[in-house]
Amino acid sequence: MDLQSIVLWLVIGIVSTIFLFFKKRYSYWKDRGAEYVEPTIPYGNLPFWKKMHTKEILGRIYDKKSGKSPFIGAFFFATPVVIATDLDFIKSVLIKDFSSFHGRGIFVNELDDPLSAHLFSLDGEKWKSLRAKLSPTFTSGKMKFMFPTVVEVADRFNASLAELVTERATMEIRDLLARFTTDVIGTCAFGIECNSMKTPNSEFRRYGSRAFDDPAHSTLLQVFSFQYPNLAKKYFHMRVFKKDVTDFFMDTVRGTIAFREKNNVRRNDFMDLLIQLKNGGLLEDEHSKKLGKLTIEEVAAQAFLFFIAGFETSSTTMMFALHELSLNPDIQEKARQEIDEVLRKHDGKITYESIEEMVYVDRIISETLRKYPAAPNLLRKCTQDFNVPNSEVIIEKDTIVFIPAYSIHHDPEIYDNPEVFDPDRFSPEQIKNRHPVAFLGFGDGPRNCVGLRFGRMQSRIGLVTLLKNYRFKPSAKTRMPMEYVEGNPLLSLKHGIYLIVEKLQIGG
Repeated sequence: MDLQSIVLWLVIGIVSTIFLFFKKRYSYWKDRGAEYVEPTIPYGNLPFWKKMHTKEILGRIYDKKSGKSPFIGAFFFATPVVIATDLDFIKSVLIKDFSSFHGRGIFVNELDDPLSAHLFSLDGEKWKSLRAKLSPTFTSGKMKFMFPTVVEVADRFNASLAELVTERATMEIRDLLARFTTDVIGTCAFGIECNSMKTPNSEFRRYGSRAFDDPAHSTLLQVFSFQYPNLAKKYFHMRVFKKDVTDFFMDTVRGTIAFREKNNVRRNDFMDLLIQLKNGGLLEDEHSKKLGKLTIEEVAAQAFLFFIAGFETSSTTMMFALHELSLNPDIQEKARQEIDEVLRKHDGKITYESIEEMVYVDRIISETLRKYPAAPNLLRKCTQDFNVPNSEVIIEKDTIVFIPAYSIHHDPEIYDNPEVFDPDRFSPEQIKNRHPVAFLGFGDGPRNCVGLRFGRMQSRIGLVTLLKNYRFKPSAKTRMPMEYVEGNPLLSLKHGIYLIVEKLQIGG
């Protein structure tokens, strides 16, 4: 047999082996009697013909639900995954049977990339221990403690904005709000006065943006680390964030802690609470058991998570809220009327108590998160074989379960006219009549967003500050429909949102 024939047979053998592997693999859900979407070799149910945001990828699968099964089986390349479609099943995954789904399955490399080992990414006992340590830092009491700091930043933000808007101006809102939340989180998480309104290209903000926009590896390598985390960690030393991003935030945390401890500096911020956990393992004035100390790397990772989660999600939530309020002036005026009425009772001051009274503003935030959930998909990893209730289907250990929050929030069977922006969906009566996990703006269950109180507080203060001083109207420069960044797991826009901003006169 000549060389050409040998090569040909070798190629045929390799191709046949690969084909048979995928053929066998793609019978996974069929063999288990589960409803599934037919995959395509070698991409599975991932669209290889064009770039799509994950909300669209999962949305296409979600839309194929028949109601006969609580989930749809799918494949990401050769890996079988679960796309949850039934709210009772989702409640089971997030809450009722949490012990079987407490993991997230996100790649972490604590040794080479300490910032990756934060609360959102960790699983197992490490997550459980860290959650127990950090949960007391987000109580309503601690939010009241930080409240004046956030208001102070909001006042500086408003003063700077007033210089830019003398009477009326068309402004790009996304960047504007990102500067506000950068300053809030920079102050509360790191104790740094970023002053992004005056210096929008500050080093702190630049490295914060790079954490989202400049990942350490290509999408293909990210998929590899997701599917083969041990190989990626042990042999390839793969990172989540680029080394210079990690070095910057680690150095910032070390410097902040060293300065505060040397000079006995105490502040009303998140870093102060983390330092207490680093030094004593117990927050002052907390009636809880001692939970063990945080290392300097753990402090840096949690402060970093607080920054990237807080500045991006809150700024986009406020951005989408202002966009919708510009399109719905009646809702905007109703919110402004509530703000004016409440502030009159509190001497015109934004206080913790006055913000708590602004229930309609809070409904606007909830409706914004329904229509534009910051995290459009939730992840859970099956930690032990799980028998799906009322069926013979077993979800095997280590299987990833995707919960398509965006699709659920836009499902007309759950929300009437889901594309209509209606804050009254979150009146007590309507909430009571809906399924308890129909709204997943902050997740749900023991792994819900630990910082949801802070996120709501920051968004409320930001919106109240803006609405009591400015009126927002649509601009001809706004792009419609909206385009989202495909590689970003959060709901992030490719382009900014331009709105007309009008300064309000006293009593106007």
